[in-house]
Amino acid sequence: MPHTAIVILFLTSLALVTSLEPWFQSWQGNRAQSADLLAVLLGDARRAFANHFFIKADAYFHSGYYPSIFDNRTAFQTPHMAADAGALEEKNTGEEDDFLGPPKDWIDAFGRRFRPASHTHLDHGGAHTHAHGDGQPHTHGPAAKEIELGESQDVREILPWLRASAALDPQKVETYTTTAYWLRQRMGKVAEAEAFLRDGLRANPDSHEILFELGRIADEHRKDPARARNLWKLALAKWQKFELQKKAPDTFSLLQIASHLALLAERESRWDECLHYLGLWKAASPQPDEIEKRITEVRQKIPAANHAKPQAPNPKP
Repeated sequence: MPHTAIVILFLTSLALVTSLEPWFQSWQGNRAQSADLLAVLLGDARRAFANHFFIKADAYFHSGYYPSIFDNRTAFQTPHMAADAGALEEKNTGEEDDFLGPPKDWIDAFGRRFRPASHTHLDHGGAHTHAHGDGQPHTHGPAAKEIELGESQDVREILPWLRASAALDPQKVETYTTTAYWLRQRMGKVAEAEAFLRDGLRANPDSHEILFELGRIADEHRKDPARARNLWKLALAKWQKFELQKKAPDTFSLLQIASHLALLAERESRWDECLHYLGLWKAASPQPDEIEKRITEVRQKIPAANHAKPQAPNPKP
């Protein structure tokens, strides 16, 4: 009997190896970094945990009012804290308050009295916010003062989840850009946000998203437009190098980079540059007619002798 068990165990192990090895050889995931199958499997587990922590941070951002895998998640396809930070393009649809649906029975209705049952954001008062008869969220007491200051003290509670996510999956770029936004914009910790982005850039040296966020810090907080321009130009170069090869390029990031470069050039009266980046902005925008109006306005500011020909709205270098 023991010999039979050993033989069965050996055959099972052999079957597992023969099924996993071809998959590993054809999978491009972490192969460049490790030739160890176990390391690859553990890497997948780390990424899964990293994503879990990222979602937990978004759930905390909603004060616990968050859909489970069994609920309607159409309004939560993109984490709200990342969408609010501009780290991801929002793809949410439907009503954020309707994912629970009507109570299934009186037990479900009674149970909802003891758990979060309304949609809130920590930066808008979180659990301190509640709905009045008009159906709109209202805040009273100390939380109202926090909102007037543009910051909820509870916002800092999402940071440990985001840091854990970054530690487990350093290649998850949106973790760095989302965390940096909340650090610099909501907590005033600009140096900490910049350091965190630098860590992310070391792990992802070709990330146009991280370079873009570093440019925002240089422009909005350091008041260094020259450095911001260089960072955004580098971000654009990285975007052109890697995104144009894809079937579905990240036009949301192109829109962000081109629009900031265009606005910076306009502020500094660099009209040719401004028109060039406006052309890229128009190519990436879901509302090109609005950007065309902006192009017309800019061209009217240029002396007639210096009118530049419009750049072709093509994001290629």
